[in-house]
Amino acid sequence: MFAPATYAARRRTLLDTMTRLGEHGLLLFLGNDESPCNYADNTYPFRQDSTFLYYFGIDHAGFAAVVDLDEGHATVYADDIGIDAIVWMGPQPSVRDLAATAAVDRTAPAAALADSMTAARASGRRVHVLPPYRAENMIRLMTLLDRRRVPEASVPFIRSVVEQRAVKSAEELADMETAVDLTIDMHLAGMRMARPGMREADIAARVTEIALAGGVGLSFPVIATIHGETLHNHFHGNVLASGDVFLLDCGAESHRHYAGDLSSTFPVDRTFTSQQKDIYRVVLDAHLAAVAAVAPHVPMREVHRTACRRIAEGMKSLGLMTGDMGEAVEAGAHALFFQCGTGHMLGLDVHDMEDLGEVYVGYDGEAKSTQFGLKSLRLARPLLPGFVFTIEPGVYFIPELAHRWKAEGRFTDFVNYAEVERWLGAGGMRIEENVTITADGSRILGKWRPRTIEEVEAERG
Repeated sequence: MFAPATYAARRRTLLDTMTRLGEHGLLLFLGNDESPCNYADNTYPFRQDSTFLYYFGIDHAGFAAVVDLDEGHATVYADDIGIDAIVWMGPQPSVRDLAATAAVDRTAPAAALADSMTAARASGRRVHVLPPYRAENMIRLMTLLDRRRVPEASVPFIRSVVEQRAVKSAEELADMETAVDLTIDMHLAGMRMARPGMREADIAARVTEIALAGGVGLSFPVIATIHGETLHNHFHGNVLASGDVFLLDCGAESHRHYAGDLSSTFPVDRTFTSQQKDIYRVVLDAHLAAVAAVAPHVPMREVHRTACRRIAEGMKSLGLMTGDMGEAVEAGAHALFFQCGTGHMLGLDVHDMEDLGEVYVGYDGEAKSTQFGLKSLRLARPLLPGFVFTIEPGVYFIPELAHRWKAEGRFTDFVNYAEVERWLGAGGMRIEENVTITADGSRILGKWRPRTIEEVEAERG
C-alpha cells in the first residue's frame, strides 16, 4: 500500500469532483471475493478490484466501502476472520487495522452494508455504483439495491473515477517503472532462450517464473507463440522450428498491482530471415513514428493514424499494397495487415479501467468508429500529462482474412492480393512500449531493451 494520506487525498478529490457536479448520496465500492476454481476451498489467485485498490488499497477478499457525499466520510465493511480461518491462514490484520492503513476510521461488519443500502433507499438517497464485471458482484448489487436486474451504473461516478485514475502520480509512475523493468527481464529471458525444438510452453513458463520470483504476478495471461498472426494467442502447445519467428507479449505487476505490458518479436534462429527482416523493419518504422508523434494534447487517434500510414507505406514498398496510401488508410484497406489499435491505457489494469467503459476511458464520451481495424482502437482521446499507455503497432498476415477480402473483392484498388498470397505464412510481428506523457513531451518507461534488428540478433547470441 501507499501511505494512508495517499488514499485519503484520492477520496477527497473524488468527493470534491462529485460534489462540484451537484451529486449527492453514497458512492458504493465493492471489493472482490475469492473465486473458486473447481471447489470452494480451491480458488483462483485473488485479485482485488482495481478501483477499490485505488481508493482504499486493501488487498484482501470480502471488503466493501461507502463514501458519503453529503457527510464526507468513508466506511469500510468487512468481517474479522475467526479461529477456524486462522488455523488455515495464520493470523490476519483486523478490519479496523486494515481500514486505518487507508486513513479510514469508520468500520462495520459486512452484513451492515445491506442495512446501509436499505436505509439509503428508504430515505430516497441515491447509491452511485460502477459497472460490475464479476457475476457474483452483479448478483450482490441486485440484492443490496433490491433490483430485478443489474443496477445502472452512475455516469458521473464513472467519469470522475476515470479522470482521476487516468493521471498517474509520481509514486504511481515509480511503481510502474518497477513493473516495466521486471517485464523487460521477462522479455530478455525469453529472447535469449528460444531455440528450435523448444516448446512455446517452455518460454511461457520461464517468463512466468521471473514474475513470480519477483514476488508479484502476471498482469495478464502470457502470449508466447510462433503464430503471432493470432492477436491474443494463449495456446502454448507448438514446438519451435528453424525459420519460425516468435512473438512474446507478457507483463508483470508491481507489488501494488500496477501493470507492465511489453511485446517483443524475435527469430527462433539466431538471425531473422530476409522476409522477416522486411516485415520487422516496417513494424519498427511504424513504432518509432508513433512514439515520435506522441506529445501532450495530441489525440491518440492521430498517433494511430501515423502508425497506420507507415505500415501501409511499408506494405506498398514490399509490393503488397498499391495506390495512394493516405486514401488507403482512410478507407481502411491497411487493416488487412494491422487489425487492432496502436495503444491502450495502462495502470492498475493492463487495459486500464476497461471495466468502466472504453467510451469513457479511451474516448472521453465520444462515439467510436465502426470501421474494421479502427473500431479496435481502445484509446483515441487527447493525451494529457500523467497518462500512461502502450504504443504497439504490428503487422499480421491472417490467411482467413485475406482470403475473405479477396473473395469479396474488397479494396482491390489498394491491395495486391496476388503478392499477399506469397506472404501468408509470415505470421505476425509487433513491438510494444509503455509510454507516459510529461509536461513538455513523453518518456518511455523502463530500462533499455533491444529493439532494432541488430540489437535483437545480438541478444539472441
